Amino acid sequence: MSRVALPHDAKAGPTKSEVRAVLLGKLGLTPTDHFVEVGSCTGAVTIAAARRAGRITALERKPERLAVTERNLAANDVTADVELREAEAPDGLPEDADALFLGGSRNYEAVLDHAVATGVDRIVMNVSRLEVAGAATAAFRERDLLDEVVQFQVSHGYELAGATSFDSQNPVYMLVGGASDADDTTDGGAP
Repeated sequence: MSRVALPHDAKAGPTKSEVRAVLLGKLGLTPTDHFVEVGSCTGAVTIAAARRAGRITALERKPERLAVTERNLAANDVTADVELREAEAPDGLPEDADALFLGGSRNYEAVLDHAVATGVDRIVMNVSRLEVAGAATAAFRERDLLDEVVQFQVSHGYELAGATSFDSQNPVYMLVGGASDADDTTDGGAP
């Protein structure tokens, strides 16, 4: 599968490629899925998901970021049906999502309530701040959504004095779950 091209900048970093790989693995998207992204920003996740899911709805509250998503989407090979919506979630969320990704923490409790009410099968939320990760974990648990919390950090090698050293990125907390069967996980069983 080709790399996600992001020639246009949204003045906010995209979800890094390694994080997208784990995210897509946790979501287990199929060609019949309707995937929803809350907070599309650069469109990196929207583009990656559009190569797996048949239908995509991407919400972004900032019109300038939605325009960046649209331009980056046009710069990639995507065949899925993609709808971009300028909306602040939970407004604009569809009623028939199979999988949902929250790329930010704004209004996440209302988004989770919507996911429960509409029975979203797979939900992933990425968080970069520890305090938000704790509060979001509690919110997932309160709604009986939580299957697992994964914390990971990616480091990239660079040359330093003729050898390799590593420059690490900020850690990411990934909350994984769903509003359907709590015993069903996307990685084959073990939460």
